[in-house]
Amino acid sequence: MGWPRSALVVWAAAAVVAMLAAAVGESDAGELERAFPIVEPDYGHTKLRLSKQGLEAIQRIKTPIAAVSVIGPYRSGKSFLLNQLLSLSCDKGFGVGHMRDTKTKGIWIWGTPVEVDVDGSKVSVLYLDTEGFESIGKSNVYDDRIFALAAVLSSLLVYNLPETIREADISRLSFAVELAEEFYGRVKGQDVAFEPAKLLWLIQRDFLQGKSVQQMVDEALQRVPNTNGDKYIDEVNQIRDSLAVMGDNSTAFSLPQPHLQRTKLCDMEDQELEPLYVQRRDELKQLVASMIKPKIVQGRTLNGKEFVSFLGQILEALNKGEIPSTGSLVEVFNKGILERCLKLYNKRMEGVGLPVSVDKLQHVHVLAEDEARKLFDKQHFGKHYAAQSFLNLDEEIKKVLRNYGLANEYQSSKLCEARFSECEDKMDHLQALKLPSMAKFNAGFLRCNQSFVMECVGPAKENYEHRMSKMLARSHALFVREYNNKLFNWLVTFSLIMVVIGRFVIKLLLLEVAAWVMFIFLETYTRLFWSSDSLYYNPVWHIIVSSWETIVYSPVLDLDRWAVPIVIMVSFLALYWRCIGPRQRISRSLLPLYNGSFRSASRQGQINPLHIRETELDGSMVQIVRQDRRYNRKAMVSDSFHSHASGG
Repeated sequence: MGWPRSALVVWAAAAVVAMLAAAVGESDAGELERAFPIVEPDYGHTKLRLSKQGLEAIQRIKTPIAAVSVIGPYRSGKSFLLNQLLSLSCDKGFGVGHMRDTKTKGIWIWGTPVEVDVDGSKVSVLYLDTEGFESIGKSNVYDDRIFALAAVLSSLLVYNLPETIREADISRLSFAVELAEEFYGRVKGQDVAFEPAKLLWLIQRDFLQGKSVQQMVDEALQRVPNTNGDKYIDEVNQIRDSLAVMGDNSTAFSLPQPHLQRTKLCDMEDQELEPLYVQRRDELKQLVASMIKPKIVQGRTLNGKEFVSFLGQILEALNKGEIPSTGSLVEVFNKGILERCLKLYNKRMEGVGLPVSVDKLQHVHVLAEDEARKLFDKQHFGKHYAAQSFLNLDEEIKKVLRNYGLANEYQSSKLCEARFSECEDKMDHLQALKLPSMAKFNAGFLRCNQSFVMECVGPAKENYEHRMSKMLARSHALFVREYNNKLFNWLVTFSLIMVVIGRFVIKLLLLEVAAWVMFIFLETYTRLFWSSDSLYYNPVWHIIVSSWETIVYSPVLDLDRWAVPIVIMVSFLALYWRCIGPRQRISRSLLPLYNGSFRSASRQGQINPLHIRETELDGSMVQIVRQDRRYNRKAMVSDSFHSHASGG
């Protein structure tokens, strides 16, 4: 029995939660069943600012949004018309005023959107009520901002006019006409589509006999003769001509007065209103529903959050100048396209590995700029005012190019400085060679110069090439001067070393004499007949230099690098030959002869002297030979004595 009781508890808890959720949902829905301001006038009643209440209601919408705005003079029944379109009473819908001042301030929306089906897609329709024109205590600039904001935000703009169309009503459409000229028909792809609001002329008349409302609109939009050249008439005529651009985007509709007692309209039911009005009102609802399309900006529809963001951008643009302008709106719409163009330009420029030559950087810049401009031409908004956006794109590209130019100069200077320092260190190293070699210096000089020319690139190359040429010329001149001095000193030292070797090591008189001649020639003859500088230009000196270069450096053997190991090896071999080699030769040649002579003398009793040249023996060898001679003398005396004894 315990399990069913626990299950009942769980079910009860779930039911309570569902009821609370439903209550919260009903509470939220109830809170939205009213009008909210989304745009309010500032304290000076010249500019507009956002209102948080209405924005929060819009941000909850997840589906595409279509906005229907009603504009017109104050006290023309705009709020009552919206309540009729929404089937709301005056006490539940938009506030309706009967005083001389305007009831609606700024722009208001109905909190609960009307869900409709447009081409198989669910669309949330927002109805906007705008502050009337020409009310007391307002400037014309404020009215223009209200009109401009409604024209940009709306999918359908209902121009509510009482009785007839005035010149002022036409001139007020100048902004809508500019928007149509700038944007309508400029759709060049799905990703950049923007459609201005459709215009619905709604004329409220007491008498519908005579001309139709469409004929009335057509006549009002015909050019007015201007024989006196009035500037205002010319401007209105231009607006009339431009309205033709909207073409099928404009529709006219007439609506009779609902009742003669207009102050009591909010207290009347449909059966108390004029039947013709009720009929035309229902027809108007159907017309509005047929004209509704979701708001499309840059190729996509807008949900609640995107619509609020779009509203903020437009409001910022309209408040930017002293008066609202189509150009400022064009810049707003083109802002995203400019960012994409600059991103594309940066992407192409980033493909260049800095540093590069100035010509190559300029070539890549031209290609990237051309690609960015083609993208802008394909996607930009605006017809007449797009030129400013194009200039902005050029300015931004120039800034980016300037930054790349500075970065290229820095990277070029950094790279060239590194190569220059390497060459400078290489030249210093070649200056300090133990065995100076002109061939080795020239080879290092050539490699250094070639690596610098190949690796140093960019705008800093010209400056560093000048520095490089001066440094190399200075190093070469210093090396040549030091080279002759070092070579002269090495030759003097070499002649003295050859004297020592010829006299004491190998004891070769010819080598010793040649070394002395060379030493005397360098130290005496050159000082008597040649100056030290003139020696270096003498053909004999050139022969000496060529011989020296052949010995010291070749691509196969660099004597400067192997000088110390070679000297050590040669010294070791000389020491070995001088001290150890002769003893081994004596042990192999002298002792067998000595042993053989001794054995022969012992057997035959005869003397067998050894014939060894003294010049080939050292002191110890001479001593051995002398001892051997004394031994032979003793043997001879002994043999002589034995012979005499045997004879006697």
